[in-house]
Order: sequence, then C-alpha cells, then structure tokens
Amino acid sequence: MIAITVKFPVKDEFVEQWPELVAEFTEATRAEPGNLWFDWSRSLEEPNTFVLIEAFTDDGAGPHVNSDHFAKAMGELGQYLSERPKIVSVQAPGEGWSELGEIQM
Repeated sequence: MIAITVKFPVKDEFVEQWPELVAEFTEATRAEPGNLWFDWSRSLEEPNTFVLIEAFTDDGAGPHVNSDHFAKAMGELGQYLSERPKIVSVQAPGEGWSELGEIQM
C-alpha cells in the first residue's frame, strides 16, 4: 500500500469553501479502483491547514496521478493556497488500517 499525507495551507478567504472546492476531486479519487481511502481533516493547531490522508494499492497510485481529475485539481487548487503543500508518501505493508493495540478498551 502507498500511504500519503498532504498538508494544504489554505488562504484565509477560502478556508470555509475548501470542502466544496475539493469535492469533485475527492469524489473522483474515491471512485478509483486502487483507492483505499481519501480523507480530509482540519488541523486543530493551524485552522487554515487541511490535512489529506490517502492510500492506494501498490498499483493504484500511478493511475491516480495520471488521471484527468488529478491534473485538473493540481492545475486549479494552487490559487486557493497560501504556500505549496507539504507531503509524506511511504510504501507501507498491508492494505488497510490496523488496530492501535496500545489503547486499553
């Protein structure tokens, strides 16, 4: 699995619109056969930063970055950002989430 986390620093005037601005990209990516998840969160420490946590099968990331909706999003989203997004992308074992064993239930 390829696990990716991206921080998107959004300009003040677009923060409340961000979920709507990325909705088409989000829906199209979630529909890809190799997508395992594509989830947005908002940072508690940096309220203008949205964090995207996404994962793909080993064969799914290539088609994603070569898709029309990816190219469209990368061409359009920059105008709403205060700086270039930061990314962490790693190859990880497995095909999904594991339970956090350290939490006592």
